[in-house]
Amino acid sequence: MKKHNFYAGPSILSDYTIKNTAEAILNFADTGLSVLEVSHRSKEFQAVIDEATALVKELLDIPEGFSVLWLGGGASMQFCMIPYNFLSTKASYIDTGTWASNAIKEAKLFGEVDVVASSKDANYSYIPRDWKVAEGSQYFHYTSNNTIYGTEIRKDPDVPCPMIADMSSDIFSRPIDFSKYIAVYAGAQKNLAPAGVTIAIVRDDALGHVDRQIPTMLDYRTHIKKGSMFNTPPVLPIFSALQTLRYYKALGGLKELERRDLAKAAALYETIDASRMFEGTVTNPDDRSIMNVCFVMKPEYKDLEGEFISFCSERGIVGIKGHRSVGGFRASLYNALPMESVQVLIEAMKDFEYKH
Repeated sequence: MKKHNFYAGPSILSDYTIKNTAEAILNFADTGLSVLEVSHRSKEFQAVIDEATALVKELLDIPEGFSVLWLGGGASMQFCMIPYNFLSTKASYIDTGTWASNAIKEAKLFGEVDVVASSKDANYSYIPRDWKVAEGSQYFHYTSNNTIYGTEIRKDPDVPCPMIADMSSDIFSRPIDFSKYIAVYAGAQKNLAPAGVTIAIVRDDALGHVDRQIPTMLDYRTHIKKGSMFNTPPVLPIFSALQTLRYYKALGGLKELERRDLAKAAALYETIDASRMFEGTVTNPDDRSIMNVCFVMKPEYKDLEGEFISFCSERGIVGIKGHRSVGGFRASLYNALPMESVQVLIEAMKDFEYKH
């Protein structure tokens, strides 16, 4: 039975990425060695990281003056690396979910943090509005997509200071105006590669302006100077990321990826809104994520949630159980997920509703 993978992360990868990665595990670049065992100092792997870096810059239209780094530690490591490198006095953060809250907690270890707004009062079911960045902020940090709660900021905010964004679960789904940013970072396990590598896109001239000493591994300049090779990088995830980036370019780049993502999300939200059994957890359409669609059973059908997951499983639909803090269901519609899988889920929802 064909599987339809809606897991939130690690998540679905394209067949192109999986096939080419599997082949390289057996024989990488005709070296007779597996990509799992090849030296990261070899000319064959250097070619991989060079091409992957160039494709990130091309697909995201990153201007000169930014470095693309391939790091370990996940986005959670970036929660401390960002303030370590950029915060000496005050920064502004917006609290829109668990990961934004975790980033705020880490930043408070390094300087004053002004939380401009929070949607915690309603279990992060909306994006706050009418907030202002604190005067004198060195940067404004936001989490663009909230995987747990299904909200998303899909446009670059306008603020009077440089911005930093955690785009772990929606990078490569829309254009980014890098003139507004000093850093963008993303764990790879949503829209790019297997877990194990994190992209950090850092503006070079924004570094070196804090007085504190920064541990070697936590200083972005270390990794810029060494081309992400200061220590052994996560070779396999970077190789897989290259395959995904090639696939994205062949599809037509960000414009086509965004078109597909919007179409998938629109079809699923339309079904939820028309349903007598299901309802969305994010009611304002402007706040809805196109990457993670969160929904629940209406109160009178709440006891059928477990049965619906089993019903979906019988049709090859996996990974739709919602996060424990929200409950219900979560359908992650990352770039590699085909519209076919969304249609299978939609039919399952309609058939289950008809059944009851």
